[in-house]
Amino acid sequence: MKSIFGLLSILLFSVFMLAFIQDPSKWVVPEKYKKMKNPVPSDSASIKIGKEMYVRHCVLCHGATGKGDGKRAIKLNQTPGDFTSEEFKKQSDGAIFYKMTEGHKDMPSFKRRIPSNEDVIEGSFGKVGTAGDLINYIRTLGRK
Repeated sequence: MKSIFGLLSILLFSVFMLAFIQDPSKWVVPEKYKKMKNPVPSDSASIKIGKEMYVRHCVLCHGATGKGDGKRAIKLNQTPGDFTSEEFKKQSDGAIFYKMTEGHKDMPSFKRRIPSNEDVIEGSFGKVGTAGDLINYIRTLGRK
């Protein structure tokens, strides 16, 4: 009787735990990032800076037009994100910021390569390009 009770307890606990384990293939964005707004105005200066950053950091995997077809894409285990897709466009700027700074699987973290707005304000990077500029440029890809 004790062994059946123990087995049932383990089984119920396992089912309970599986309900809360997230699929590791999914790129889960914490709620606080989903609500974040881009503090950088999307003007021509920001988009120009963002394009320069895109060429430097993103084009090899995501391609010149942002479709995920860059030269390095075929060497990856997963297809890079398509910035022109409707699914991508539905994401908040905060979600995109999270993904570019944290990385996931083949997508590296750019936390140390792309300064945040605070870093630019403090002047510690010596340049003006921020994640906000890059997001502003990425948002222009695929527009008619």
